[in-house]
Formats: sequence, C-alpha cells, structure tokens
Amino acid sequence: MAKEKKIFLCNECGYDSPKWAGKCPACGAWNSFVEKSIRNDKVAQIAAFCEKATSRPVAIDDVSTDELPRIDMNDAELNRVLGGGLVPGSLVLLGGEPGIGKSTLVLQTVLRMGNKRVLYVSGEESVRQIKLRAERIEYEKSNCMIVCETSLETIFEHFKEIAPELIIVDSIQTMSSDTVESSPGSVAQIRECTAMLLKYAKANNTPIVLIGHITKEGAIAGPKILEHIVDVVLQFEGDQHYVYRVLRSIKNRFGSTAEMGIYEMRREGLRQVSNPSELLLSDRHQGMSGIAIAAAIEGVSPFLIEVQALVSTAAYGTPQRSATGFDTRRMNMLLAVLEKRVGFKLAQKDVFLNIAGGLRVNDPAIDLAVISAILSSNMDVEIDATICMAGEVGLSGEIRPVNRIEQRIAEAEKLGFKQIILPKSNIKRLDLSRYSIDIKAVSKVEEAFRSIFG
Repeated sequence: MAKEKKIFLCNECGYDSPKWAGKCPACGAWNSFVEKSIRNDKVAQIAAFCEKATSRPVAIDDVSTDELPRIDMNDAELNRVLGGGLVPGSLVLLGGEPGIGKSTLVLQTVLRMGNKRVLYVSGEESVRQIKLRAERIEYEKSNCMIVCETSLETIFEHFKEIAPELIIVDSIQTMSSDTVESSPGSVAQIRECTAMLLKYAKANNTPIVLIGHITKEGAIAGPKILEHIVDVVLQFEGDQHYVYRVLRSIKNRFGSTAEMGIYEMRREGLRQVSNPSELLLSDRHQGMSGIAIAAAIEGVSPFLIEVQALVSTAAYGTPQRSATGFDTRRMNMLLAVLEKRVGFKLAQKDVFLNIAGGLRVNDPAIDLAVISAILSSNMDVEIDATICMAGEVGLSGEIRPVNRIEQRIAEAEKLGFKQIILPKSNIKRLDLSRYSIDIKAVSKVEEAFRSIFG
C-alpha cells in the first residue's frame, strides 16, 4: 500500500502548501485552503496509462523546422482559427457559456471527419442524447465512437483498446481520477486530469480537444494553470438571443491569436459564415439617423458592420451610458472627445450604442463610425447609406491611421459602397487609381463630419 501525503490546496487558484494558511499567498483568497491526500505512487499510475516516450538531448542545429503537419477539420473557419488545422499531439481547450453550442460545434466537426478514428468521451450526456443531436446534423458515414464515462482510468483503458486518432473530452470539469481524493470539478481534479491527458497526447502524438465550462465572470472554470498547460485556448462567444456565434483564439502555440471564425446557429447545426459583411449589414433603411457603417478587421477577415446609436435627453438627471458589443469605457472617451474637441454638448444626454448582429468588436478602427453614429442621432440627420468609414480617434480629435487599409477598401468596394472615409496618413502610400470607390482622406474629426454631413 502506497503511503499517502497530506497537502493543502487553494480552491481558487490551485496553489499547494504543506500547511494550512488563512490567506493564499498566490491569489490572496481567504479561507480557501482544503486538505487533500496525494498518493506517492501517482507518477507510477500515470506512466501505466501513458506510454513512456523516449527522449534524449538534441543539438539545436539538428532540430528540423519543417512545417508541422496539420489535420484538416473539414471546417474552414475552425481551420483558420487553429492556424491552418489541428496539430497532432496538441491539447486544445474550447470554452464558452452554457448552451452556446460548444458540443454541437465539436460533434458536427468530428462527424464529418470520416477518414479519422475519433473517440468522443462524454461526461454530461448519454449516448442517446448525443445520437439525437447527431441526427439533426447533416453528415455521411462517420468513424466516430462514443463512450459515456467520467473515470479517467477507465477512459485510458478505452484509449488503449481503440487507439483513436482524435479524442474529444466533454467536459474536463466532469472527469475525475482515483489519484486525487476530491470531487469532480475541483481544482485538484481538473489540474490532475488535464496533466494526464497532456502526457498521453504528447507521448502518443494524438490530438485531444477538451470542452470546458466558464464561470459567471466569463473565465474558464478551474485553475488558471489549466490554460497554461494546454497548447490552444479557444473561446466560443455569442448571445443566445442572436443566431451568430464567434470563435476566437485566446492562446495558440501554433498560430495567430488574432483570428476569428463566425458561425450561424441553425436547427441543423452551425453553419460557417464565409462572408459576414452581407449578413451583418441589415437593410439600408432610408431616412433613419444614428446608423453608420464601419470597415472592421478581425484576424485576417475584413468585414463591414453596422454601428447603431441613440442619443436622447436624460430623463432622470443622471445620463446613462450603455454599449452592446463595444467597450463602454472607450465610448465614454469618445464622448469626451466630441465634447472637448468638437464642441457638442452631450453631458446631459443618454447615449446607447449597439453593434448590429450581436458581435463584440475590438478593432479601434470603428471609432470614427461610433462618433458619427452618435452625432447623427444627436442631430437626427441621416448618414448616406453608401458611405462607410474606418479610423481610430485620438484624444486630441485627430484621426489616427489603421492597419490593413487595402483590405478594408476592397471589402467596401466589393459590397457596392460609393465612398469610404479613411485617415489621411493611410492614403499617402496608396495608389488610388486602382480603386473605383471614392476615397476621402481626413485628419481631424471636424473634417470627417464635414464630409459626412456637409
């Protein structure tokens, strides 16, 4: 019988200590330490489940830098966010709110990978529930196998028997190991199960996709070390009241973290949105104020979005400031610029801002569209529906240059816009004869307003 060792673990961050403490020195939480029993034969048990990989020191000059082979996921959006496909031996963590479509996205992806032997481990749903979801998704013959299990030791036995080429674990918070004497979902269990799955993935060159829950604050549940262990962290975002879902890369050791994939939720599953501009732009209503079109970029994809603003007199004395899909603090900064640099009095006005389609955009190039929509609503003057714009607004009221300007112009030209307003600094290095769209260069907020409102 292996000897047991007693340690104290912080339930908030997973910090371990040989003795109890009232305050965690790592995260500062009070009364968060609980006693845990750790068996000394834990390393031996992990080695029994995972084939031991032989390793030896290698000279850095002898290391090959050839392109890593990628596994095609048969999903252009997912492939792009992953950096070109799934890397063998990688550990991917997919997080998102309950009911957002994490399991649907993963299930429909593996069902269409008919040439790969996939094992789908579910700790939350029965085999019948997964089959009912699969019947709603259009797919041909699949080589996907399903097992409903929460014991990691039993799951590793299935790994040895089936030898899958791709593993899905839904979700990591439901898994538990006998090496840790605590309930599933605890900090110790999540950390231990993830470490064992990582060892298996690296030793057998088998990619594993973990589905994770998130807390009410929006962070992935479990210790922060969970995100440090995995190779890729993907965030699946969206509002359940909208049909659009956004897949973002938070961490990626094999690609860029600036990528974004857009999906449309339907009854038969998630549909890839290859051209988001046409879907994010609503019908161009004539005679309506407070609407401006911005040329934004997320990752490598340019798209045009509709910025909506409503400005009204504050009814209760204290003005309200509310933004959906845009940073409220940045909106307050832009309102201060309008008041200080341009002279528009908005201190006693309610200001509401919305990015159409339920998306959240972080591109600073939509600043110009935000202040234009606010001013349009304040004056109740319509902005021409054939005008779009891109530009970052500085604190002194200047229009700062933005990146990837040629892609923004090409996207606006493709969708039939007649004029685009851009920072003057970006125009200096452009060959304007290449474009049929009218390009208006501005350097200050006042110049932009004169071009838009006359």
